Amino acid sequence: MEILIIIAYAAILAMVGPFVLAKSDHYGKLVPVSIALSAGSALWLILTWAGFSYSSAWIWFIVMLTMPAAGWFGTNFLVAKRASEESRELASIRLRGKAQ
Repeated sequence: MEILIIIAYAAILAMVGPFVLAKSDHYGKLVPVSIALSAGSALWLILTWAGFSYSSAWIWFIVMLTMPAAGWFGTNFLVAKRASEESRELASIRLRGKAQ
């Protein structure tokens, strides 16, 4: 039941995300939410294994604050990685063009 609340929170993040995150051609609209949902679910599992109680406020605070941060950092990492790969590919194309 608690995972449904995390999914609902991810849906709220999906609605707010396009207004908060910088627009980029390197990812779709659902990528930040999928990163946040994956991180939130994994963190929930880890905290459950660590012994946090579902009725404790700490597990909720940690997961609810980490999900948007994971979405933001994850998309920034994705944008930086794809931009570096594109520039490397462009440099390789230019080198092949000069060699001919």
